[in-house]
Amino acid sequence: MSDAWLLAHTGIAIVGIVVMITWLKTPPIFGLLIGATYLGLATGLGASGTTEALAAGFGDVMAEIGMLITFGVVIGTLLTATNTLHRVLERLLGVFGEKRVPMVFAVSLSTVFTSIYSDVVLVLTAPLARRLGGRLGSRGVALMGGALTAGIEVGLVFVVPGVAALAVAGLLHVPLGEMFLYGLAVGLPTAVLTMLVFALLLRRPLRWNPATDELVADRDHDDGDGSGAAASPATTTTAVRQLPLSLSVSPVVVTLALIALGALANAFRFPLGPVTLLSEPVIAMAIGAGLAHLLARRVLPAHEVNAAVGKALAMAGPILVLSGLSGSVAEVIGKSGLRDVLAGSFGTGFLPPLVLVWLIAAVLHIAMGSISIAAITAAGILAPIAGSLGVPVVLVALAACSGALFLPHVSSNFFWMFQSLLGLTTKGTFKTHTVAMSLASVLSLPLVLLLDVVV
Repeated sequence: MSDAWLLAHTGIAIVGIVVMITWLKTPPIFGLLIGATYLGLATGLGASGTTEALAAGFGDVMAEIGMLITFGVVIGTLLTATNTLHRVLERLLGVFGEKRVPMVFAVSLSTVFTSIYSDVVLVLTAPLARRLGGRLGSRGVALMGGALTAGIEVGLVFVVPGVAALAVAGLLHVPLGEMFLYGLAVGLPTAVLTMLVFALLLRRPLRWNPATDELVADRDHDDGDGSGAAASPATTTTAVRQLPLSLSVSPVVVTLALIALGALANAFRFPLGPVTLLSEPVIAMAIGAGLAHLLARRVLPAHEVNAAVGKALAMAGPILVLSGLSGSVAEVIGKSGLRDVLAGSFGTGFLPPLVLVWLIAAVLHIAMGSISIAAITAAGILAPIAGSLGVPVVLVALAACSGALFLPHVSSNFFWMFQSLLGLTTKGTFKTHTVAMSLASVLSLPLVLLLDVVV
């Protein structure tokens, strides 16, 4: 089969996946499966070859990231159940003061609590953000909205153990320690720069107007306790006491410290001896999850802890299946001979490979409306050729994650959750969530390109 036909069938498969998910409202798992099956059959793998590729790709991804994502979501859910997130934010507010609260939110959410599922973080933090926004002047709610977007979504895609970061790293076979260090180098400055630029835009171009950008009912009747938005976990649990805050956050600190230690040991080639086992990402994540479970049992009844773990497994399931099916797409591409054709297409492009990677993920996000699905799908498409693009594979992963942030809109469930929980109009949601996240996408790309120069 000619290269032109291989590329044509690839385009049909990708467009078909997007159309099925966005227009026909097909569940993503079926859209990815149908697209991968079509690609295998159309490119000559045959029924048995296509089936083998689908199964092999799914299994390889599960072996790479299955336990990582599961343990990461368990850690985040148990931290949520013990109200650790709110306690950390309140402590930071006490240290830095209310004037710096937007930056505090953006930085802390993008680096410390990335293991908590993004929708859950939004539900937990929106009431506090809305209450504090009312104290920061006429643009306060907008600033807090931008801070939530910059913190939650940047952490999701760049900083391990963010679910999308874990999934993309697994699909592209990026060592988790490497993904953590490089992701943090991109994610933290992205969150800071996004808030600085967003605050400037609110002064003139965006011209935030509470009368048209915020819902009147929320402005007039919010009594400051966040009622009507979401209940704090503290109101739904029966915790009898709280552990010291330093101990409550130790599952995250210990996990990231072990992963970072292993990455630094590999980078500088110094032996860790018996500690090597503990610094393996799967073991480090398991230790963090086990520690989070032990601490939760100290402050919560056993049935609540078990319920939290069950909820974590339910949340991890969909992202694992989507990641596995994206691995199936990657395996079909590899088996069909498309790897060399796609690599050649990237090599002869008029844009640098990392910019093209960013564009692929950006288009997928605009079409699909989900950051995680866009990043995972882009990684699945690029996995077979990632090593042949002439740039470090970790930067390919980060470029895909950067593009997956671009231009969220009404097709995103998070968009409507954000509007409702912060009490904004649709216009106000575009001004805050859409603008802030697009800024994060655009500002993070130069940082990834800069790493390509210095690495």
